[in-house]
Amino acid sequence: MNWLTNKVLPKIRQLTTTKDTPDNLWVKCSSCGQMLYHADLMADMNVCSHCDHHMRIGPKDRFKMLFDDDTYDVIELPEVQVDPLKFRDSRKYTDRLRDARNKTSDKDAMIVAHGKLGGNKAVIGVQNFNFMGGSLGMAVGEAIVAASKLAILQKAPLILFTSAGGARMQEGILSLMQMPRTTVAVQRLKEARLPFIVVLTDPTTGGVTASYAMLGDIQIAEPGALICFAGPRVIEETIREKLPEGFQRSEFLLEKGMLDMVIHRKEMKNTLASIIDLIANQKQSMLPAEDVVDESPEVIEEAVTEEIEGSELPK
Repeated sequence: MNWLTNKVLPKIRQLTTTKDTPDNLWVKCSSCGQMLYHADLMADMNVCSHCDHHMRIGPKDRFKMLFDDDTYDVIELPEVQVDPLKFRDSRKYTDRLRDARNKTSDKDAMIVAHGKLGGNKAVIGVQNFNFMGGSLGMAVGEAIVAASKLAILQKAPLILFTSAGGARMQEGILSLMQMPRTTVAVQRLKEARLPFIVVLTDPTTGGVTASYAMLGDIQIAEPGALICFAGPRVIEETIREKLPEGFQRSEFLLEKGMLDMVIHRKEMKNTLASIIDLIANQKQSMLPAEDVVDESPEVIEEAVTEEIEGSELPK
């Protein structure tokens, strides 16, 4: 009887029992509560088909939506010191970092890639909220500095998609120092006369809003994104007054002049491509005919030869 119970019966049950539905087939919209089929949600770019709520997406999905033919190169970012303050609250900072890296398969909260967007070169950085709330730490600061240098090297626009809860408290003042560092990186872009475009997604708050997120030449946001320094709950508790409907959301800030446009995710690529194309053509048309640079090898060699022959040796 034991042989039948322990060996045969489990195999019969295994053959006849219907497998449970996988957990990841359906996703619940955090805004309207509707259950969305995962494949349909991905086809809709993680936008709810019922209420048009823009759900959070990671860097890989964002790059796939933006770069031409899904072709791009992710750059290797500089290494930073891990846990410089030996920080510990309820858990060690190193443990939190390890869990975040296992969850996202990324080293930190920002990934930078370059490729073609609408036929033009572009450098794009995407902040991942799933990595410790997208918090601004030393690694994110280094990523933005590296992205700025790459954009200058390639003479390409830099586009940043922001999503963060603010500065990373586990790195203390070292995380706050990334605010002026990223501001300097943006200033270098402006000195090189290269476009810096910021796309604010839900949520963009704290020290990120207080630094590079509000320094774009063009400020774009996704619909319904929370964009603020201090959240509405904190403000309500401080001033003890009820805030207006939609306070600190994209549409509210567009109305108040803090944003240039609010763009649906499905239209984001075409909008960015049009902006980049317009800027590129405008810069070219502004150059006098004699200042248009021909970068062919023959012209460069001729120019170098003339420079050498025309120069005088020091006496």
